[in-house]
Amino acid sequence: MQFELSPLWISLKTAGLATVITFFLGIAVAKWMLETKLKAKPIIEAILIAPLVLPPTVVGFLLLLLFGKNSLIGQLLWKFGLSVIFSWQATVITATVVAFPLMYKTALGAFEQIDVNLLGVARTLGASEWAIFWRVMLPLALPGIVAGTILSFTRALGEFGATLMLAGNIPGETQTIPMAIYFAVEAGDMQQALIWVLIILGISLNVLVAVNFWTGYQRRLVASSRDRIALPQPSVILPPNQLTIPTGSPTNKINLFVDIEKPLPNFPLNVSLTSTREVLGILGASGSGKSITLRCIAGLETPLRGKIILNGRVLYDSQKRINLPSKDRRVGFLFQNYALFPHLTVAQNIAFGFHKHKSTVSINQEIETQLTAFQLQGLAKRYPHQLSGGQQQRVAIARALASRPDVLLLDEPFSALDTHLRSQLEQQLIARLANYQGVTLFVTHNLEEAYRVCDNLLVLEQGKAIAFGRKQDIFEHPASFSVAQLTGCKNFSRAIATASQQIQAIDWDCTLNVVEPIPDQLNYVGIRAHQLTFPKDTNKENTFPCWLVNTSETPHRITLYLKLHHPPTSDQDYHLQAEVFKEKWAVIKDRPFPWLIHLHPLQLMLLE
Repeated sequence: MQFELSPLWISLKTAGLATVITFFLGIAVAKWMLETKLKAKPIIEAILIAPLVLPPTVVGFLLLLLFGKNSLIGQLLWKFGLSVIFSWQATVITATVVAFPLMYKTALGAFEQIDVNLLGVARTLGASEWAIFWRVMLPLALPGIVAGTILSFTRALGEFGATLMLAGNIPGETQTIPMAIYFAVEAGDMQQALIWVLIILGISLNVLVAVNFWTGYQRRLVASSRDRIALPQPSVILPPNQLTIPTGSPTNKINLFVDIEKPLPNFPLNVSLTSTREVLGILGASGSGKSITLRCIAGLETPLRGKIILNGRVLYDSQKRINLPSKDRRVGFLFQNYALFPHLTVAQNIAFGFHKHKSTVSINQEIETQLTAFQLQGLAKRYPHQLSGGQQQRVAIARALASRPDVLLLDEPFSALDTHLRSQLEQQLIARLANYQGVTLFVTHNLEEAYRVCDNLLVLEQGKAIAFGRKQDIFEHPASFSVAQLTGCKNFSRAIATASQQIQAIDWDCTLNVVEPIPDQLNYVGIRAHQLTFPKDTNKENTFPCWLVNTSETPHRITLYLKLHHPPTSDQDYHLQAEVFKEKWAVIKDRPFPWLIHLHPLQLMLLE
């Protein structure tokens, strides 16, 4: 008996066309589902993946109801002399329906794995949503999309139950390989059935092997590129006067005004600030609303109400319903993890925000300028994973400044670096910001870092600004107990006024003379750990006997836990913490107890 090859061509043609349809449809639906905020999203999701879990006969029956002659679609097709039932088109429809969930779920999973900060930085660099999809989302999701395409093809190739119900088994027209196998077995022709089994098995295995080979090749390519530079080059540190700094857009009046409200899960964000060319640090504990404030300014989050105005341009105004997209705000954003595009080289990362109408020559010249300015020569063709942490940070700053933003937003730029590298890059950043002509906001929870880098400070607690002003004023004269805590003060006692220049420190059980005017609502007195001194005599006011309870050591300092007036009864029985350099510790550690400790009247903070 002659062996008929039509099931092979019908199967390949059906699976191929179904794969093409599911490829585009699956990606489009996955992107839409990723971004939609419809309340019915779980129901839509269940409908989309239902063919993956329903029995094929159920899917086939539902398709019969949908495309049958008595259905709305069937009647509409019949008016044009068309019919889907028992046609080759029916095999494509059933293969598409059963293969679609695999393409959709793998594409959706691939999109969900993309770091949202990469999408955010692309928006701040001026990319449209369509450009972000083509230049960022699709390349990064490519491995998942390839996997989904292969799964869809193999699923379409093996479809049987639904196809049999909707398309039937018409030799030469709708008979696919799975149906040829089934009816060959039914007819007792086991040899023909075995041939078709081997054919479909060979096609499926070859496709899977090809995909695995491609995936392995990509991994080896990445691994080999990493091996070539296994020891990252250290950051090049230049004196500040040797740095060439890109500047923001020229303007005589540099000003950022922010007054916004936004409900957050644990508290409402309510922030007001004004910043000029001086660096404004936003200081606060983790989760206090610092990063959300930056994201609202960048347009990556939308406040509930308020205004954001930059150099006279209204970026957001809830009353006037103005909300410029991120791409139009002229904002440079340095994320905590730098958010470099992993699939782009250093040069391509820096050039991402360049205007698309720029000539190739001007783009290359600008890239070279940025590479030179940030000491990245020779790294243009490397990928982010081939760079050290310091190099990644410099690329991210170069990229943020390359588009000449009016405001630079830095979200904890040193948190991912080790201590030594952090100190070096901090000095570089300070030098760069000195020549940057735009507004700079610097988010951190490290108070020493904030003091070194910033001119002014905004202190946030639970979404509210509790201090705003010059850094010296906030550190030396904190307005409240919370501000004093957030700026690093460790010693507090409840306090009451006993005279015009005298207070009672209740928890320390002592009377203190003070210099500052006593506030009407005095609640606490505080003093910083490094401001405590250890005199040898009792002639100074506010000098008391103390005993050492415990110590804690760092490379350069010793923290002393001290009990006033009486010897301690346990390791936790102490009043004050004092920080001294190890040289000072070597001088006082052998003194007999009780020691003397001095709380200088000028150093005491009177807090509401």
